[in-house]
Amino acid sequence: MPSFDAVKSGFQPSDTLILDRQGEVVQRLRSDATVRRGQWVALGDVSPALRTALVLSEDRRFYEHSGVDWRAVSAAAWGNLWNTRTRGASTLTMQLAGLLDDPGTPGSLRAGTGGRSVAQKLGQAVVAQRLEASWGKDQILEAYLNLVPFRGETVGVDALSRTVFGKAAHGLDEREAAVTAALVRAPNAAAARVAQRACGVLQAMAPATGTVPKGTPARPPVPTTAAVGPAGNCAGLDLFVAAALQRRDYAASEGIAPHLARRLLAGAGTPPPRRITTSLDASLQRFAQQALQRHLRELRGRHVEDGAVLVLDNASGEVLAWVGSSGDLSGAAEVDGVLAPRQPGSTLKPFLYAQAIAEQRLTAASLLVDAPTHIATASGLYIPQNYDRQFKGWVSVRTALGASLNVPAVRTLVMVSPEAFARQLRAVGLPLRETGDYYGYSLALGSAEVPLLALTNAYRTLANGGRFGEVMLRPAASPGKAPAVATAAPALDARAAFIVGDILSDPNARARTFGTDSVLATRFWSAVKTGTSKDMRDNWAVGWSQRYTVGVWVGNASGAPMHDVSGTSGAAPVWAAVMQRLHRHTPSRAPAPPAGLVASTVRFDDQLEASRSEWFLPGTGQQQFAINSIAASGHPTLENGQKGLKNTGSEPSRASRITAPADGTIVALDPDIPPERQRLRFTADGPGARWLLDGKPLAGGASVSWLPWPGRHRVTLVNAAGEPLDEIRLEVRGAGVRRVAQK
Repeated sequence: MPSFDAVKSGFQPSDTLILDRQGEVVQRLRSDATVRRGQWVALGDVSPALRTALVLSEDRRFYEHSGVDWRAVSAAAWGNLWNTRTRGASTLTMQLAGLLDDPGTPGSLRAGTGGRSVAQKLGQAVVAQRLEASWGKDQILEAYLNLVPFRGETVGVDALSRTVFGKAAHGLDEREAAVTAALVRAPNAAAARVAQRACGVLQAMAPATGTVPKGTPARPPVPTTAAVGPAGNCAGLDLFVAAALQRRDYAASEGIAPHLARRLLAGAGTPPPRRITTSLDASLQRFAQQALQRHLRELRGRHVEDGAVLVLDNASGEVLAWVGSSGDLSGAAEVDGVLAPRQPGSTLKPFLYAQAIAEQRLTAASLLVDAPTHIATASGLYIPQNYDRQFKGWVSVRTALGASLNVPAVRTLVMVSPEAFARQLRAVGLPLRETGDYYGYSLALGSAEVPLLALTNAYRTLANGGRFGEVMLRPAASPGKAPAVATAAPALDARAAFIVGDILSDPNARARTFGTDSVLATRFWSAVKTGTSKDMRDNWAVGWSQRYTVGVWVGNASGAPMHDVSGTSGAAPVWAAVMQRLHRHTPSRAPAPPAGLVASTVRFDDQLEASRSEWFLPGTGQQQFAINSIAASGHPTLENGQKGLKNTGSEPSRASRITAPADGTIVALDPDIPPERQRLRFTADGPGARWLLDGKPLAGGASVSWLPWPGRHRVTLVNAAGEPLDEIRLEVRGAGVRRVAQK
């Protein structure tokens, strides 16, 4: 016979336990669909009531015999002689002998459809005595409780207690213990029969506890209908058993980390392991889950029901929290929001500006114009708009990024090029499905779909000074030890990453859009960026502190748009709550600047922005920033050099040609943007011009704003005498309303 340790180590649960970094169970996941077998339960973790009920029901002299109860055997033989029903003579040890035997071997002790033969019973007796000689009584009882089959596919006390009673085996009371013991004798009996057997067990248990069951009837016991007292009686037992046996809702997965559990189990191999230790922090996981659900309840009525939260350790890359959905609030709770690809909106802008700064195309103080712009593409004009449909004029890169302005970001992408930017995004781990040219200039505003996992880890790259490292789902160090620093490769200029982090941590930089005291401001050092995709389908908040990077997505798994959910009202409050939780007792300090950066005080003419200290890459420092007259009129000529972005140019002597839009331009109207926000600007290269639209006077001047309407149009530039100087043709597509008077 095998040893007790061999039987215990060979026990294979049908569930895999997912543990956090400290060994706490965070998820129980079904890994074997053929049987319902829980975890091995030590005898000390089984309720005393169940141990008592089982011994009284199956083997009263269990602690007295040496494997075979000869008194019970004699009683059974005498009863069979006189054809009288008596209690069986099979002891717990004999039953265990049958459970340990392989049913596929010749001479197996397992009972068949017609019960055990005389030879099998004799074999059971022999094996039981051998077990008693090598195993302790507690070991026999423990093994029996874990191996005995119960109702249906259920095997072992752990699976039964969770299936029928919804609790662990140590929590079973007297009534539940009696029902469990009754199911050993008749696992698949009708509820009424199980209740009758359980009543008999309760009556047997009462003398053992020194209490006579209230209302105990004469033999045979018959269940009644009333409440059951703590001392154990048969009142209401039939109703209780019927309800318990119908429950059977032991979930295939229960816990607080179902999505990460499924990901880990999918790569665990066959047979699946009993336990998988993760890098999760169970306490943080619960908090993040509750914070997400609490905030989504507050947003009830704005058509938003899904969300996801991810927390990474900056040094090791360990996943400390992985909340894949909003749970019961979601209509698609099985969808993992951490892995689902979504449009990231403005959360890609930090990588764009970091690339432009690293390539010395821009500095943090360089001026960009936030004004209506039309960029000619192969499919027509691309006309970016800001989130608030307003334009801020000339702003610095610091303000453009901090306030999340769209037009300056698109202008920056024109300098960098979409294909080069796509290469940079892939370098920080973002899995773009298409080329940069496929996305075009909309890539600056997050038109490519990326998962929260990759986006949060890309921000971790910024937190680590531009070094990219893989995410760790298992702990990188043993409990109690500091996490090891993961191997990382340079993916972004460390100096540019520092400057971007400095901007994203600056409340003044984001003040024009978010105010100085928004939910993004924390009492400790942190850098954060929000993003909202087209039609408010996705809302993001991703940022980092000295030690952690946190990413939050809020939206709908179906892709349906939300109602009036902005960057600060959607994901940002959850981000802030998780960050505050992480830094209850842990400080966060600003990083030290990397070698090679130069600090310099900068001033802006015409009070464009307040004077301040800025960081520059070597050779790009500049103390004075100004715009000339042409730039101020909205028609700058931009020159990028070692001294940063300059604004230079001079006015031509007369109007001679149309500079924008280009001939053959196709304009696509966006139905989600108010018509008055989609004006098309006509510009000429000098003053004194007059404009005709389809042969009719439109306006005069070097620049004209026109509210387009669908159709093909002819735009003519004429001089004061009405002589044509230049002409273009354009087409407007989409729904629109023609205004009688154009202003």
